Amino acid sequence: MSARDVFHEVVKRALQKDGWRITNDPLSFSVGGVNMSIDLAAEKIIAAEREGEKIAVEVKSFLEKSSAISEFHTALGQFINYRGALRRREAERILYLAVPLTTYQTFFQLDFPKEMVEENHIKIVVYDIKKEEIVQWKN
Repeated sequence: MSARDVFHEVVKRALQKDGWRITNDPLSFSVGGVNMSIDLAAEKIIAAEREGEKIAVEVKSFLEKSSAISEFHTALGQFINYRGALRRREAERILYLAVPLTTYQTFFQLDFPKEMVEENHIKIVVYDIKKEEIVQWKN
């Protein structure tokens, strides 16, 4: 199992504040002979008579401003691999990349990261570190 991200607990509390029930911390599984571990899994009941929405969230901190592109490479690769694995194991679960608000407002607004997010259909949940709140869901 990989080390937890610095803001793992922040995102966990933010999701709970947003009405999500954490079901796995982490969501670990094996697919095609490879063990994987996504930071968090959560459910939200939409209505009593309907099935709830299920998500998985990979938390990233992007603390190293000088190597944001390196962290982005890692995050993008993990996201693509985890999304493919989830399609095989839990197709109903939607994967999100959790990104701090400051990073989203700066690095993720640059042309290249923005284009890569769009091109690879990366779903993002933006979180505020200090308030421990979800600021935005980007589909």
